[in-house]
Amino acid sequence: MQNPIVADDFLLESDVARDLYHTYAAGAPIIDYHCHLPPAQLANDHSFKNLTDVWLRGDHYKWRAMRANGIPEDGITGSASDREKHRNWAATLPYTMRNPLYHWSHLELDRYFGVSDLLGPDNADAVYDRCTEQLQQPDFSVRSLVKRMNVKVICTTDDPTDDLAHHRAIREDPFGCQVLPGFRPDKAILIAAPGYTDYLDRLGEVADIDIRTYDDLVDALRSRMEYFHELGCRISDHGLNELCDTEYTDKEIRSIFSQIRSGMAVGSIEAEQFQTALLVELCKEYHRLGWTQQFHLGALRNNNDRILRKLGADAGVDSIGDFLQARGLARLLNTLDSSDQLTKTIVYNLNPADNEVIATMMGNFQDGSVAGKMQYGSAWWFLDQLDGMEKQINALSNMGLLSRFVGMLTDSRSFLSFPRHEYFRRLLCNMFGQDIERGLLPDDRKFIGGLIENICYTNAKNYFNFPA
Repeated sequence: MQNPIVADDFLLESDVARDLYHTYAAGAPIIDYHCHLPPAQLANDHSFKNLTDVWLRGDHYKWRAMRANGIPEDGITGSASDREKHRNWAATLPYTMRNPLYHWSHLELDRYFGVSDLLGPDNADAVYDRCTEQLQQPDFSVRSLVKRMNVKVICTTDDPTDDLAHHRAIREDPFGCQVLPGFRPDKAILIAAPGYTDYLDRLGEVADIDIRTYDDLVDALRSRMEYFHELGCRISDHGLNELCDTEYTDKEIRSIFSQIRSGMAVGSIEAEQFQTALLVELCKEYHRLGWTQQFHLGALRNNNDRILRKLGADAGVDSIGDFLQARGLARLLNTLDSSDQLTKTIVYNLNPADNEVIATMMGNFQDGSVAGKMQYGSAWWFLDQLDGMEKQINALSNMGLLSRFVGMLTDSRSFLSFPRHEYFRRLLCNMFGQDIERGLLPDDRKFIGGLIENICYTNAKNYFNFPA
């Protein structure tokens, strides 16, 4: 059976859309400014032993689908052989129709391995063997996979305690794609989390600061930001349930920190106060350094204790949360704007009910200093599919300037995820094509094509100030 997903005109429903995509979008390089790829594998130019190793290991999207399809955990993350795990995924994939995994998976098989057939139980072993054989070749190492997709910049997600040795190694052995660290200090902010004081000890050790007071903590984080900056970091990220709208005083924050450092528990209000205060301090430092700050808001994580105990975090048991976002976000942005310390900002929401909330909030703090300074971020996680991306694009178009959007990212742990940029680009061109066909936009291919090329690549290139 012909596989329409890998066809040249997949998702492109008009001649206009096809022209826009193939002329302006398809060949644009990729800047993947937020992902969770392991820097060690990029530094070592890792090679994967088989298809399961590169495609299923660590991919909680696929794990979640297999569980829903009745596959026991042993056949997903347990002791089953890699071939058997692949067979379980091949048996599941036909049942993912209308889930984005159905499109993503077939694009990944074709774009990397040239497998254009629909995957299912009947050809599972043949596909496994064909792809595994290719993975043994030198031009299928991780660096080759990245270059194959024309990726020019990758920003990883790194804790302040990371020594960034792998980033340093990549800098000393470049391969045509910049791999830059991203600063993710959530563990320093979430004061009520288990093991917080142990984390402070690790942070103090790498920063060479004995963290006894709140000011010591701020100094340690500032020191680590300087270190990250030296190695090319120009972007921070926070994955939080919500931004808190909680009043506090400097005296209260110092008292809260002293309390937790002495081994005492803190209450929920105190934790919110601390999160708010420390976040403001960090954001002021991002402004000083000229970084872009990102906020991923609204995930309700680790809901299944049984799987969390067995597999740890990021195991496919997270969901959309129904947190209140507007007031806390407004408070943070306004606090920073009032002192002229609001840096470039991208905010992503996980609950689609917040689309217009976030889109309108970002417009409140545009200041004319940078085109698109305040960004409503791309559709994220559970919203990273046709319907979710269209809704995000429409909300941004209605409330702001889609033309200044910095575009797509993978947010992925897999080196096979870069076709998600292609998926986004095809959808984007189709939406513009529909508007032109309906007479809602002029048929100015050159101008609109330029806008599309900007959204796919040039806007991000100009926005992030990545080191040359």
